[in-house]
Amino acid sequence: MFIFKKHISRRTAIKGAGVTLGLPFLEAMVPAATALAQTAANPKIRAGFFYIPHGAVQHDTKFGAEGDLWTPKGKGADFKLNKITASLEPFKKYVTSIGNLENNNGSGVHTRNPGTWLNCAQNTTTIDQIIAKKVGQETAMPTLELASETNNQQAAGSGTATTLLSFRDANTSLPAEYNPKKIFNALFGTTTPKERVMNARESDSLLDMILARTKAFQAQLGPTDRARMEEYLESVREIERRTGIIAATDISSMKIPERPVGVNDKFDEQVDLMFDLLAIAYQADITRVATYLMVAEGTNQTYNHVGVADSFHPISHHANEPERIAKVSQIQTWHMERFATFLQKMASTKDGDGTLLDHSVFMYGSNMGNSDKHSNWPIPTVIVGGGNGKMKMGGQHIDFAQRTPLANVLLTVLHKFGIEQEKISDSTGIISDL
Repeated sequence: MFIFKKHISRRTAIKGAGVTLGLPFLEAMVPAATALAQTAANPKIRAGFFYIPHGAVQHDTKFGAEGDLWTPKGKGADFKLNKITASLEPFKKYVTSIGNLENNNGSGVHTRNPGTWLNCAQNTTTIDQIIAKKVGQETAMPTLELASETNNQQAAGSGTATTLLSFRDANTSLPAEYNPKKIFNALFGTTTPKERVMNARESDSLLDMILARTKAFQAQLGPTDRARMEEYLESVREIERRTGIIAATDISSMKIPERPVGVNDKFDEQVDLMFDLLAIAYQADITRVATYLMVAEGTNQTYNHVGVADSFHPISHHANEPERIAKVSQIQTWHMERFATFLQKMASTKDGDGTLLDHSVFMYGSNMGNSDKHSNWPIPTVIVGGGNGKMKMGGQHIDFAQRTPLANVLLTVLHKFGIEQEKISDSTGIISDL
């Protein structure tokens, strides 16, 4: 038997003009006549943790269950998503909603909420970092910490460590980057301002710098891989275009200022760009573990793009007023919709024998229950993804009869990544139905 298929290494990158571009998974990376599961192209599990502040509108307002806009109706697989979570419907088979969770180690104070979400304790290693030690060491960036805005706000603790999500250890918090230009440079290469100006004069695009090599590489691929490669390169082009528009103060002269630039004043575009950067980081296998602080605790961010001119933090103290609750739920619904758009990218991106969504575990939620009360119960939580076959599929809502530690969710997620430690903070066991 003659086998003519040429094997391309999973670590193959296209280089040119001092630029290195990582590649997505391609079928040509699987050695000929070799089972996928026996190769380095075997899909790797990914993790993502997406945080929103100020809880969610649930059943603990004065309106009770009738006023609950988060919790699905029904139990088990026979459940219907609620108003805030409705955008998850296309991915329902991947979704597990978990109710009646509490975090007794969460203070309910904005300045400490994010820092205890992924450890259920004060100043201890968070589960994203534990997972990264297991699955992130083969990537250029073991973890990626993102944010849509700075946490250096007065109501958010003026940038204190506990307003961040990720802790490498008890003494080391990991800052979340909210400048998309810095993130792009970190993912695809960092140069000095002077070098960036010189590169801009030579070429309008990172991809143009390596065009000849890209074409030569694509010529080695089959039709399916060529199409997938072109789709991937188009994604890079689009993100580069958008970050270039944001970052360049004088596009006509291609002059890039010395000071850090890149944050988009249009918050909706900023959020979308962060999700796009994260999606391509997963796709290119630059990172397998990420946290995203979608908006800071105590933020004064406004949401004019969805018709809410009020700042998020003040309006979150709704005092059980229906009009204010409606605005809070509108903000929370919009954030979930942006997460759902990201999930669509994951679901449409092929990865080995499935998609990125098939091979990921994503946790979305808050470390606060009722924003008006600053309570630590009920903690709104959804888990989405196939987890490389380790997650229960079909869609479900788990509604515990008694208050259950959020730490049980964290412990269960660790087990899905093959990290079978017995306890985390005040956990009482894993969730077998997850």
